[in-house]
Amino acid sequence: YNSITIGSDNLPVISYRAYNINNHLNVIHCGNADCTSGNTITTVDSSGNAGEYNSISIGVDNKPIISYYDANYGVLNILHCGTVGCTSGNVISSVSSGGYVGQYTSITIGLDNLPIVSYYDVTNGDLKIAHCGTVDCTSGNTITTVDSSGNVGQYTSIAIA
Repeated sequence: YNSITIGSDNLPVISYRAYNINNHLNVIHCGNADCTSGNTITTVDSSGNAGEYNSISIGVDNKPIISYYDANYGVLNILHCGTVGCTSGNVISSVSSGGYVGQYTSITIGLDNLPIVSYYDVTNGDLKIAHCGTVDCTSGNTITTVDSSGNVGQYTSIAIA
C-alpha cells in the first residue's frame, strides 16, 4: 500500500505501509526530485496494522493529508501532517464509525479547499464519501453513501474536475 504526491516544495512525498516490518504508516519526504538522496522517513502512525489502502494529497495549507484504513479498529483515518515532510505536529482523526469501514481509500481536495475521501464500507458493501468539515478533518465531517446496490466500492479513485 503506497501513494505519492508532489509536496509544496516540489519534492515527492510518499505514504506507505511498512508491511512485514512493523505494519506502521510511514512517510518519505524525498530530498531531491528522484529520491536518491536526502530522504527523510517518518513513522506517522505506529499503532500497528495502520496504513492499509492509503492515499496522499496536498491540502490547501500546503501540507500532506493521508487517508487510510486502520485495521486495529476497522475505521477510516485521516492524518493531517504538521509539516511538509510530516515530521511533527501530525493530527490523526477517525472519520467513520460502526462496522468495518475505510478500505480502498482515495483522497483529493475539493473546490471548497476541504479534503474529500472515497472509500469502501466493508460491513455494508457500500461506496461512501467522507467530506471533511475542516482542513484536518477533526470536525464537521459528512458521510454520504454514493452506491449501495450490492457489494460495491472496492478500488475507489477520486478527483475533482
